[in-house]
Amino acid sequence: MPTVLRIGPYRFHFYTRENNEPPHIHVARDDQEAKFWLNPVYASRNYGFSSEELRTIEKHVNDNLEFLLKSWNNIHETD
Repeated sequence: MPTVLRIGPYRFHFYTRENNEPPHIHVARDDQEAKFWLNPVYASRNYGFSSEELRTIEKHVNDNLEFLLKSWNNIHETD
């Protein structure tokens, strides 16, 4: 589960065995986690984040979208 980005309390990471799914990112903080599709960006799953915090995370995903897509491709090309 490579971490590719940290912003404040949020850890942005991938699971490496998800080649059968479109590009997405997992975001964790404490015992909460959300999954965001990257094209288009939207929350697929949410485990514990408030709707306000989820919007903040979505903004971080959008602000770093190019980097996250490149990271997804680099990690999943080798699997």
